[in-house]
Amino acid sequence: MINIGRYNLLVGPSAGNAGWWKYLSIAAAGLGLVWWAAIGAEVSGGELLKGLPWIADFLSRMLPPNWEFMQKLVRPAIETVQIAIWGTLLAIVLAIPVCFLAARNISPNLVVFHAMRQVLNIARGINEIILALIFVAAVGLGPFPGVLALALHGAGMLGKFFAESIEDIDQGPIEALRSTGAGPIQIIIFGVIPQVITSWIAVVLYRFETNLRQATVLGMVGAGGIGFELVGSMKLFQYQDTATCILVIVVMVMAADYISSKLRAWVQQGAH
Repeated sequence: MINIGRYNLLVGPSAGNAGWWKYLSIAAAGLGLVWWAAIGAEVSGGELLKGLPWIADFLSRMLPPNWEFMQKLVRPAIETVQIAIWGTLLAIVLAIPVCFLAARNISPNLVVFHAMRQVLNIARGINEIILALIFVAAVGLGPFPGVLALALHGAGMLGKFFAESIEDIDQGPIEALRSTGAGPIQIIIFGVIPQVITSWIAVVLYRFETNLRQATVLGMVGAGGIGFELVGSMKLFQYQDTATCILVIVVMVMAADYISSKLRAWVQQGAH
């Protein structure tokens, strides 16, 4: 023990060894977890190496893309964007009423708070493809089941982020409004929404990107969009058409990412 003013420094093999043993134990536990997961997931570099020729053969059959097939993809691509837009809009409509009840500082009591949190957990815990299969069985084939699937799953995700952003707000304006006798609706409109609207818009834009990517996949289960054409081309062994579908999907996602990032930057700059 070395005394320097009022600070005591513990120097010696015992202090260093204790720290090293702790980190060594954590590292060993982490490696054990990774090894256990690799065994369960049957991770095998050898199998991947053996499969590389087959992957190369599949990719060679996709080249060159069938550019004439592009004309047939215009309508499905537009439909995919429409599914993403409406899925996002309905998710917002479903998430906003629930998020205020799922925020600890706004919810009327703990029972309502925990109940609404579980509702959000269930909504976002079910994969969009599973939801699309359910809605396809309920309302039939087409883009509408995709909209409903994205809306329900997105409501769970957006509701969680909305609620957490409400919990992080400054309580000063809320208390000031309550002291003047303001009701719950007035507190939400004048005390909560002005503090969270910027972060909400950023999350909604990100959710639209996610919905656009997911909408390209939902067509595989009959929920419309370009995914339907993708699966159809693969089933017919028209791999050059498949390549064209993939290229269109990549361009759509890149465009959405670019536009969304610019809008998020513009919103965040306007908030400061």
